[in-house]
Amino acid sequence: MNCTEVRALLAVYGDGELDLPRAVALEQHLAGCADCTALLREQNALRSAIRTHAPYHRAPEALRARLHAALPAATDSDAPVAQRARRPRSTATLRRWSGALAAALALAIGINLLYVAQRGDDALADEVVAGHVRSLQAAHLADVPSTDQHTVKPWFAGKLDFSPPVHDLADAGFVLTGGRLDYIDHRNVAALIYRHRQHVINLFVWPAGSDTDRGSSVKAREGYNLLHWTAEGDVWWAVSDLNAEELREFEQRLRQAGATPS
Repeated sequence: MNCTEVRALLAVYGDGELDLPRAVALEQHLAGCADCTALLREQNALRSAIRTHAPYHRAPEALRARLHAALPAATDSDAPVAQRARRPRSTATLRRWSGALAAALALAIGINLLYVAQRGDDALADEVVAGHVRSLQAAHLADVPSTDQHTVKPWFAGKLDFSPPVHDLADAGFVLTGGRLDYIDHRNVAALIYRHRQHVINLFVWPAGSDTDRGSSVKAREGYNLLHWTAEGDVWWAVSDLNAEELREFEQRLRQAGATPS
């Protein structure tokens, strides 16, 4: 299977309704395609969010009455046979209507949750860019300037309610130069500073509040590229004037170093 074929079947696969031969072919594709795997991960996260947060409302009796009224009446209301013949068809029709209404409601809720999540990501992206620009303009890039990960990581102890992973990626061309405290999404976060040639990378990290992993996505804001992902219970935002390809290489180096799972 290619990516187009797989993406057309991801929803069916996620619902466990794909036949075995195509499920096997799809899984073989996923094993070698990070982009399709990330889409499946996002789809599963949305499905989980709907199950967890979407309110369930029973259809009101007035709706049930209107649906019954819309059904064709029996030609002979006094005939028991006609009543018995009409009842199964009416029930089946009602079930079809109810199923359609439930599907429409689930779709509307899913779209709304996706829209809210997208708006939340956009707001966070603006905060991350603002934090990056502040660090460059105010000459306050690092509270603890150091290329030693064993100096940077302990510095955060007692200043945050979590311990951020810190890795030296100098061998890959991404040099750790320090860390600082920043304020993103209404909380104190860790900002780890890296340099790639003359380019500064701010890597923001804080607890996600859930164990749901999320594949990386690239955004562009005000001349900067941002890379965002969630893994191992942490939220990660990398921002720099590096191009998107180099920023993805930075992410992969982090994953290889053990900062987040691949």
